[in-house]
Amino acid sequence: MADLLSILRQYNIQKKDVVVKDEQVILGDFAWAKTAKTNFVIWGSDKEGSQKEYYTLDSILFLLKNVSLSHPIYVRRAAAENIPVVRRPDRRSLLEYLNGDTSTCASIDKSAPIESASRPTQVKRPQEEARTETFKKPRLEEEHVKQDKARLIARLEAPKEGAVTTDQIRQSSLSEAMSVEKIAAIKAKRMAKKRTTIKVDDDDLGAAALEQRSFVDAEVDVTRDIVSRERLWRTRTSILQSTGKSFARNIFAMLQSVKAQEEGRPNQESSTHNTSHSLAQPVSQTVDFNPATPAQYNRYDQERFKGKEETEGFKIDTMGSYHGMTLKSVTEGVSARKVQTPVIPQDSRIVPQAKPQGPQKRTSRTPIVIIPASTTALITMYNAKDLLQDLKFVSTDDKKSQGARRDNEVLVQRKKETNQGGTVQTVTVPYRIIDTPSKLSPQDWDRVVAVFVQGPAWQFKGWPWLLADGSPVDIFARIKAFHLKYDEVSLDNNIKKWDVFVLGISRNKRHLDRASLQKFWEVLDKYMVKHKSHLRF
Repeated sequence: MADLLSILRQYNIQKKDVVVKDEQVILGDFAWAKTAKTNFVIWGSDKEGSQKEYYTLDSILFLLKNVSLSHPIYVRRAAAENIPVVRRPDRRSLLEYLNGDTSTCASIDKSAPIESASRPTQVKRPQEEARTETFKKPRLEEEHVKQDKARLIARLEAPKEGAVTTDQIRQSSLSEAMSVEKIAAIKAKRMAKKRTTIKVDDDDLGAAALEQRSFVDAEVDVTRDIVSRERLWRTRTSILQSTGKSFARNIFAMLQSVKAQEEGRPNQESSTHNTSHSLAQPVSQTVDFNPATPAQYNRYDQERFKGKEETEGFKIDTMGSYHGMTLKSVTEGVSARKVQTPVIPQDSRIVPQAKPQGPQKRTSRTPIVIIPASTTALITMYNAKDLLQDLKFVSTDDKKSQGARRDNEVLVQRKKETNQGGTVQTVTVPYRIIDTPSKLSPQDWDRVVAVFVQGPAWQFKGWPWLLADGSPVDIFARIKAFHLKYDEVSLDNNIKKWDVFVLGISRNKRHLDRASLQKFWEVLDKYMVKHKSHLRF
């Protein structure tokens, strides 16, 4: 049999009620006296030469009942009720054992004698005392069982729904039109189909069917009236046919023109056609008055649309200008201008080029910045605008989680303050950000002002000015190189060898981003003043 203290520990852990009646403490089917001793040794009683003393059952129960009180108040209440006190050194270890925090305790004497238990006297629990002794209420489960039994008996005694009898058929008027066997077969088939379907409420089904039918009946007349007025206007074949246009001649020409404008070059076919046509015919006959092929409008070439002005026989150049001429050349006339015309040697290899008709495309002055195409770099096409325009670092993973899309190129609007006439003004300068330098033309490479270096040399594969050994040293002599990294990350070995300006940012301190990224613009401005002053910055 287990000792008294371990049984009390199980009751306390499982939060069971301990019944105290008169001078007995009832724990399950056994009872002990309040003064029964446990095997927990009182602190200070186990000295040499002295007899061990143990805590009684009522002292431990009183401690559990008043465990929330402070120790001095607990001692005063226990003394007022003449109950032995659990001493302070034993209080913590005893409560830890009773609450299940520890499985044993040094103060527990396993060799202590076990108090014998006795059968409890007829004691009613508080729940049983509250019940009336006159009668006992039936349990709720028993009432449900009785109701279910009665319902089952009534269903079994009732005639089966699937059973079809000939007497029932004879009583109906349907037997007059059909034979008894045929009616029974129809009903049996209906019941077999009914067993495989889900039963629904007949009232709800009837109401829904009635409502749907009334709606359909109400809309039939309106729908029939609308359909009667419909006329077939175009089909999928007739809509693609055109009587006054040639698809291959007009639409393809428009698409080629739009494609040429998007690529930033003039339409080669139209320019070639106009040049050859103007060389083959006189100026007076260059205009084609065929309405099917109208002449292309050009605001800088209006003279071809009007005839020569009459100068009354004098050789007057109506399109002449004195711009760029000295006073001497103006007064001496055409002879002086002929003298000043440089003579081109015959052995010169310069081939005169035909002056193209129409305006020349303006050369762009927007600077270009190249960033790494790798997604592991700190600056990518996702966060380039946040870094260089807003001067705030946002990681690529955060931009992807926010649903940001990757663009082929980004136009960064940089705001800077300039002093014009003693007045400080804020101007906006665009910078083109790309990560695919293979699409740049030879003219575009002159506008590349900066490149963000990741570290490996294969980043510059296919670049101009690359040395035979794959070293990008000559590239950094023409383009300013930058490297963006976290402060705590060690520098790459290639970055240490190359002429690269290192920009360090903090991984967590976002308030330091502006000061760190502002250095990029300061260094780039000094470089462009010295090497790229023809660009806009």
